[in-house]
Amino acid sequence: MIRTISPVSRTGSVRAPSSKSMAHRQLVIAALAEHPSRLVIDGISDDILATIDCLRALGSDIALSDAALTVVPIDTKRPKDHVTLMPRESGTTLRFMLPLIGVLGVSADIVPEGRLASRPIRELTDELGRHGMSFSFDAESIHVSGRLLPGEYVLPGDVSSQYISALLLSLPKLNGDSLLTVTGTVESKAYIGLTVSSLRNEGVQIDEQGTVYSIKGAQKYTPAEFSIVEGDWSNAAFFLCMGTLSCKGITVSGIDPDSLQGDRRIVDILARMGAQISMSGDVITVKRGKLNAITLDVSQIPDLVPAICALMALADGTSRITNARRLRLKESDRLKTTCAFLRSIGADAAPDGDGIFIKGKSVLSGGNADAFGDHRIAMALTLAAGGCENPVAINGAEAVSKSFPDFFKRFDCLEEE
Repeated sequence: MIRTISPVSRTGSVRAPSSKSMAHRQLVIAALAEHPSRLVIDGISDDILATIDCLRALGSDIALSDAALTVVPIDTKRPKDHVTLMPRESGTTLRFMLPLIGVLGVSADIVPEGRLASRPIRELTDELGRHGMSFSFDAESIHVSGRLLPGEYVLPGDVSSQYISALLLSLPKLNGDSLLTVTGTVESKAYIGLTVSSLRNEGVQIDEQGTVYSIKGAQKYTPAEFSIVEGDWSNAAFFLCMGTLSCKGITVSGIDPDSLQGDRRIVDILARMGAQISMSGDVITVKRGKLNAITLDVSQIPDLVPAICALMALADGTSRITNARRLRLKESDRLKTTCAFLRSIGADAAPDGDGIFIKGKSVLSGGNADAFGDHRIAMALTLAAGGCENPVAINGAEAVSKSFPDFFKRFDCLEEE
């Protein structure tokens, strides 16, 4: 799908969708719980559908009714013998399902799509293999068997925080106690914090001492019978960034200023760049200011990079993104595709080792651009159009459905300035 965006700034109000990260976690917890529960998710994306489909395949009954998902837990005492799981292109879904398969002791064929087959999981599968599970890989599938055993687990912290979250979600269901040690630099640590907080909120005890997690076995998950998934800072960031190009500003509601989501840092980043920001409760308004170049370490906030780079391309001076090597492992190689989408609309951007180097301009040319099958690139191009002379035609705009299927619907509710 080609979506053409007019080269004008926008103003108005939008509501943030539910957090994709939180929805994944709360769905897994609900599927392992002691009783059914209902969960309200504003905007069910392709990634969340992937987690729902996989949990259904494992035995959870999940149904949409009255704008809420009703989740009947998996009967862990009578699991299925064999399942086929389709995680689509969701890295979170794939990694969360791997230890869960071992908790249930089922055999499974996992069929990834797109770039998911090339995204890293070997550090996780190797560690699970040392604790009772078996894995084999072919061109189309991952074949899994064996029952996961409690014990001492060790995982690196600089590949994917989802490795750690996956084990934290599953290990409390094993019959014995476990110890999880995370080694090296821990990147995207806030996502691990989201997992620990989600579990604790549902009655699970986890002792956290730095990067060592002590986990009691045979714990019961007791989620609230009804809950609402909090707003998503990662996706709200695109609208907040749009506000920096608007004299009247853009207001985003439904995002918790005290959230544990790491991408909450977008507010501080925009303030550093010169935006005018006002906050009241879960409502934030961002207006145009003089955009200044900055240097930004993104090791803890990789998902913000496309949006921030779109603004850096319009800032006064030279900006740098640093410590971004993990961007190579996303839905696209975002070190390459971020530079490519910026250059396609007239920006001066280039890879710089494990970072990006951007010389700002007062206005960009616009034109035809490819989203490279990446939801965040498609949304960043929409944002960047507000600083262009000519329309921006986004090839592959449908990629937004991966995380934010209503993105263009909410964008279209904004007024042109």
